[in-house]
Amino acid sequence: MQSSYAERFEREMGCTEAEWLGWLPAAMGDVVWQQKGQGLGAELPPGSLSIAWQPRPPRVIALMRMPVLHVRFTFSGLDEGQRYTFMRRFDLYMQRGGG
Repeated sequence: MQSSYAERFEREMGCTEAEWLGWLPAAMGDVVWQQKGQGLGAELPPGSLSIAWQPRPPRVIALMRMPVLHVRFTFSGLDEGQRYTFMRRFDLYMQRGGG
């Protein structure tokens, strides 16, 4: 998790588009959003958020193949604290790891 989030940023996620779409409702929480193709628009009063994603070729390390999803976040009308509050929850729901 980051300590701050810019109005626009990109990241690579180690998941398939199908996995992303399965995790997305929980990560978005009570936010009103609508998917349009490989993107979504969300109302985050007093502003908004758009997220766009695109599958990329898998990352190959020796015999391992990891899916890659390129994701672009664009906030509008939200200050640094409001962006952080939303992304903190979003990142916690998208976080995956082993144990």
